[in-house]
Amino acid sequence: MRIAVTGSIATDHLLTFPGRFADQLLADRLETVSLSFLADTMEVRRGGVAANIAFGLARLGLAPVLVGAAGLDFADYQVWLKQHGVVVDHVRISDTLHTARFVCTTDLDQNQIATFYAGAMAEAREIDLRDVLARTGRLDLVLVSPDDPEAMLRHARACRELGVPFAADPSQQLARLDGEQVRELVDGARFLFTNEYETALLLEKTGWSEAEVLARVGTWVTTLADDGVAIGRAGQPVLTVPAVPAASVADPTGVGDAFRAGFLAGIARDWPLERAARLGCALATTVLESVGTQEYPLSAQALRDRLAAAYGPEAAEEIAPGLTGITGLTEVGG
Repeated sequence: MRIAVTGSIATDHLLTFPGRFADQLLADRLETVSLSFLADTMEVRRGGVAANIAFGLARLGLAPVLVGAAGLDFADYQVWLKQHGVVVDHVRISDTLHTARFVCTTDLDQNQIATFYAGAMAEAREIDLRDVLARTGRLDLVLVSPDDPEAMLRHARACRELGVPFAADPSQQLARLDGEQVRELVDGARFLFTNEYETALLLEKTGWSEAEVLARVGTWVTTLADDGVAIGRAGQPVLTVPAVPAASVADPTGVGDAFRAGFLAGIARDWPLERAARLGCALATTVLESVGTQEYPLSAQALRDRLAAAYGPEAAEEIAPGLTGITGLTEVGG
C-alpha cells in the first residue's frame, strides 16, 4: 500500500520550564498576559506533522511519500529522512523562505505553550497532487495533515476528483479553518483523525452532529490521551482501545503523529481497526518516553513486549508478523 503524507515539515525547538504555567497566570489579569518563562533545557529536533508521520511509517517498514514545502535549510533534514526510508522527491524547496519552526515550552505538568512559524509551508498550496500521482504511478491513501490551509483543501479536492482515498487530519489547523472549509476537508474522507478537544471544535465549526460526521466519513478515530482511542463508524458501536502505559514521560510532542503512523501502518497491512490502533498506541508511548519526535529507539522485540503487557500475549503475536520491517536510527552521514 502506497501512502502519501501531506503536511508540515518543521524544525522543533523544545524547551522545558521547571515550574507550572498555571501558577503564573492570574485569573483577573488574563486580558493583559505578559509572561516570560526561564527554560532549563532546549533541544533542537527535526519535526513537522507530516515529516513525523512519514518517518514513523518508514521506521515500521513502509516507504511513505512525503508531500510538503521546506526551505533552503532543509538539506540535512532531507538526507535524514531519505536515509530512513521516506520518499522525499515531492518536497517543494522554497527559494526564499526557511523551513517552518515549532517553538514549544513544556512545564512540569506536561502542559505546553507553543508558537508555530509557517515559513516555507506557505508555498505548499502550489503543490499539485496530480503531479505527485503522475510521478509515483499510484497512491492508495493520502493523509491530509496540518499544513497551509489552502494546501489542505486543495489536496482533499484533488483526492476526490482523482478517486484516491484520503484521510483528514485537521489537528491544530482547525483554529484557522472556518466551518465551510472544515466541512469541505472532512467530507468523503476514508479516515478522520481528531483528539477530544478537536472533536468538540469540529462539531461546533461544522454544525454537524456526530452522526452527521460519521455519515460523511468512513472511520472517525479520536485519540483520548491516557484513555487510548475511540473509533467510530456509522451504524456501529464505538470501538475503544486502551492506551499502552508509559514507564516514564519525557516529552509529549509528536505522540499523536506517532499514533497515526502506527495506525496507518496497520491499515496498510490490511489489519482490523483494533489491531492497527494497538500498534498506534504502542508507537505513541514509545515517542512519549523519548525527547524529540524522530529520535526514539525502536525494535520489534520492544514493541512486542509493550503490546503483550498492554493487550496480552495473543494480541502481541497477532501484530508480530507486521514488525519484521522495523528499521533502526542512522545519523546523517552515518
